[in-house]
Amino acid sequence: MSSKKDNKFNIYAGSVMGLIVAAIVIILAYQILTHLNKSETEGNWEKYSDSDITLDWYVNFSWFVQGWGENLVSRAITDETGVNINFITPVGDESDKMDALIASDSLPDLITLGWWQPQINEMIEGDMVYALNDLADKYDPYFYEVADKNVVEWYTQEDGNIYCYPNSSYTPDDLEEHDNIPSNQTFLVRKDIYEALGSPDMSTPEGFSQAVRKAKEMYPTVNGEPLIPIGAHPFDSTGCVSFDQYLQNFLAIPWEKDGMYYDRYTDPEYIKWLKMFRKLGKDGYLTTDIFVDNRTQMSEKIANGRYFCMIYQRTDLADQQKILYERDPNSIYIAVDGPKNANGDDPVLPSNGITGWTVTLISKNCKDPERAIAFLDYMISERGQELIYLGVEGVTYDNVDGKIKIRPEVKYILNSDRETYDSIYGADDTYWMLQNNVMQLKWGLEMEEPLKQMAEWTYPYTTYLGQYEMQMFSSNAVKQAYDNCNRLWGVTLKELLLADSDEEFDKILESYKEKRESNGFSMVIDEETKQMRRNKEKLGIK
Repeated sequence: MSSKKDNKFNIYAGSVMGLIVAAIVIILAYQILTHLNKSETEGNWEKYSDSDITLDWYVNFSWFVQGWGENLVSRAITDETGVNINFITPVGDESDKMDALIASDSLPDLITLGWWQPQINEMIEGDMVYALNDLADKYDPYFYEVADKNVVEWYTQEDGNIYCYPNSSYTPDDLEEHDNIPSNQTFLVRKDIYEALGSPDMSTPEGFSQAVRKAKEMYPTVNGEPLIPIGAHPFDSTGCVSFDQYLQNFLAIPWEKDGMYYDRYTDPEYIKWLKMFRKLGKDGYLTTDIFVDNRTQMSEKIANGRYFCMIYQRTDLADQQKILYERDPNSIYIAVDGPKNANGDDPVLPSNGITGWTVTLISKNCKDPERAIAFLDYMISERGQELIYLGVEGVTYDNVDGKIKIRPEVKYILNSDRETYDSIYGADDTYWMLQNNVMQLKWGLEMEEPLKQMAEWTYPYTTYLGQYEMQMFSSNAVKQAYDNCNRLWGVTLKELLLADSDEEFDKILESYKEKRESNGFSMVIDEETKQMRRNKEKLGIK
């Protein structure tokens, strides 16, 4: 005899399956109608729509596994542009794969990677990628209509060319004009546990420590597994953003002082909090998991609600948050006031800068650069963004009296099963490589729970900090010094958190200061200061 739980699951599974079947029927009908009566579109891509081509697109993130051609959005884009995409992603270390592609001169047609990754300059200096402005001048001047002029100016090199185009880019003006741009950086707690503790103040080292200890005492296990008191992003060769950059931002550690780039890593407020975390680690509250887990392992543990609190990027747990919400709305993670400095200042949390998140380039190995630039122009145009974000009108959304309404059955699958949503519809920035978050604000979609609270909590604290991003280096010696100092910090941070005593902590910190000086730290600070001043001038920031 089946249990009530089994019946509930069968009803849920049946409803989802019914929605999926209905969605497929609607999408097939849309495809037939589209081919019978293709609507007018704007932009130079239209002349290529009846000429199919497949472009190879390398995305330098091993976790990106979405295909092309099976879902609604990718089919609609192909129908309007004639472009099919063959995605290529690395297996294992991303840097190794990029280096191998460059060394073997086998770059695919399109390449997307983080704006900070050194292979960008290597490809540009090696004459391995096209200047987008040259392609636009030769094939498709529409680029100059759809590309953001501030972005083009920012990414234009000293030779007068722009070689890459970013996604998720924000300017200082964007933050002035919009009060609903969120930061991705949050301090999160598991709602039910936090409230059971009496919603304690965790903004001071003492309050934070007490809350963590009490949580572990009251909830030693979660769903039969040990509670992990503190969660953080994975450690890598340069440190851990949760315990360095994010924590520094919550403590409102300044980026500059007296016109010079500031050494945030030895700030007294920051050191005080690191010593608190060291003490928690000594007492068993920094578990081994946080030092060794990768993103996949973390995602599994988040989906099971095993962390009490996390200094974390909210979008990285969006899918797991929905799983928790479906299971029990009280078991989700919520953003609350976390670490603050001794003055109790508000956190200073960054939006993306004008550099964005990733950049996309067109390789000189590209089989058809004319089609590639037209495709890129389409993707960054309003038409392309509409498809990438909203999907297809009449299938995924309706325009009701000028207001965009996502269809209930689509929203249900989006909020309950992201993998299925991506495979059927492929909207909501499934293809994020050229997404324009500012443009997408115009459609006025409101974020819903269980993601809304985390995003809205950041609104008052979101600040433009793009002027402090290091984008280039004046010499290989400076670049080498920068990399060496970062790697030294990656080793040192773990040692500090695992130190047996404050005295040992102090010795490790002093050794770090000495070693980084011998690695050229003064040269790095000078370079960061010069670039900060140059960035501020380009952005019009005083």
